[in-house]
Amino acid sequence: MSTPTLLAVFAHPDDEAFSVGGTLTHYARQGVRVVLACATRGEAGKITVPGMTVDDLGAQREQELRDACEALEIGPPVFLDYHDSGRYERTRHDDPKALMNVNPLDVEVKLRALIEDVQPQVIVTFDPHGGYGHVDHLQMHRATVAAFFSTGHLPYGGPQRLYYTALTTEAAQGLARMGQDLDPLVYGVDPNTLAVQMDVSAYATNKKAALMAHGTQTGEQSLLGRMTPEERDAMERRMLGTEGFSIGGTRTALTNYPLGGLFDGLGFDGLN
Repeated sequence: MSTPTLLAVFAHPDDEAFSVGGTLTHYARQGVRVVLACATRGEAGKITVPGMTVDDLGAQREQELRDACEALEIGPPVFLDYHDSGRYERTRHDDPKALMNVNPLDVEVKLRALIEDVQPQVIVTFDPHGGYGHVDHLQMHRATVAAFFSTGHLPYGGPQRLYYTALTTEAAQGLARMGQDLDPLVYGVDPNTLAVQMDVSAYATNKKAALMAHGTQTGEQSLLGRMTPEERDAMERRMLGTEGFSIGGTRTALTNYPLGGLFDGLGFDGLN
């Protein structure tokens, strides 16, 4: 049996902290090898701290992600070396390395090589709506799904489970009330869709520290910074208490549903 390994695949520094940070810490503490792959360095992100100037935002956000990984008790991130596509007025239509302009098959090739090297049993990535529809999230969802399905031939057996991070409709409604332009019935899922609900309340300190490590993205002008105390408390209760996942693919039978954890049924005694 291979070493239990979880590969998390996201697009930008800070994607991991919001949706899966507590789960990563949980499994790291259980002795699982946790590998975080980040497609870009967030070069086109918006600095949300008034008056802050940064000479190289990509380098700054790379360090922020490294600090966040330390807070989550996992190893340093693996970068796929694409560029952040940006959003709104920051969209990089003319950058050939911007993720939105890259052939998803090229991204899949990189992910297949990473999977062959890391040999994960479990992969976690964005849901089909990319969390909130960011084009880079959608690109990484597509490429990661493709890589999962094209690596079953690997000698170690390939990844056995693919999970998507998932918001319930109730959680999506909470984000909509806080000013996010999200239709909860599109971006959220019925609770019965969740294959796994991880109780991550024990790792709230780690997750908060990881969020705050992304200092350029959590300043006064960020969504977090603009929240009222009541809104922030409600958001933290949801985000720091549980993390939900739906099934994207499996090579093993599901003997029960919902599952007790991401590794449930994969043959690792005491690990779920």
